[in-house]
Amino acid sequence: MNETAQSSMAVLIDYENLALGTGKRKRGGHQEPGPAPDVKRILERLVDKGRIVAKRAYCDWQRFDTAVTPLHELGIELIEIPDRAYTGKNSADIRLAVDAVEMCLTRDHIDTFAILSGDSDFSPLVSKLKEFGKTVIGVGMKQSTSSLLAENCDEFIFYEDAVSAGRIPDFTAKVPKEKHECYQLLFETIDAAQGESDSALLASRLKDTMRRKRPQFSERSYGYRSFTDLLNEASSLGLIQIHRDQRSGTAVVDGFCE
Repeated sequence: MNETAQSSMAVLIDYENLALGTGKRKRGGHQEPGPAPDVKRILERLVDKGRIVAKRAYCDWQRFDTAVTPLHELGIELIEIPDRAYTGKNSADIRLAVDAVEMCLTRDHIDTFAILSGDSDFSPLVSKLKEFGKTVIGVGMKQSTSSLLAENCDEFIFYEDAVSAGRIPDFTAKVPKEKHECYQLLFETIDAAQGESDSALLASRLKDTMRRKRPQFSERSYGYRSFTDLLNEASSLGLIQIHRDQRSGTAVVDGFCE
């Protein structure tokens, strides 16, 4: 991501597709629901790519009523979709596509769309959004994502990769318990950023991304006078490698220690 420009992103979630994707396929092709998808982790991964300005999820929420409160807490607008048994068609797909095109045509500030679904039916929508100059990121399960959809997106993130711990070093034995939350956020952000680019990470960009994930984050809450003090401590503990940019004097994170 460009240091001087920040993408504005709309996240549109085909919740039924995502939820069923965590389950197992039974004989006869029937898909049963699995564990609730970790939408919070997906949003945190997407925040690494830009500022999320719209979040909508589409579903017959009577079928997934336990997901309603957690999704509300994430600030996601829940769009009620009638059961397809009554409508005779997948209304969630249609409503999501209509909303995406409406946003594309009326909200110029939105330059990126994240479609959380593995359904190949969204391929024409992806093509249309790209035709209007928008960047499209897809998110879906490895086992249930259509290759047609994945290959049509500008970028596709597999759910399993988004929620995995990645290459984060174990810091729990070196860091006081009251700072674990701070270090977890710091290291998750570094790991995600390095997954996007092999280049070194400016401290200012790192902190901005952490605040997009946790707007209430402040290094002072954990006893640090500055963000650089946090990075220096992590470096002195042998957890990350840093250096100072000669031109700006800003701390730069090179990555995790081997």
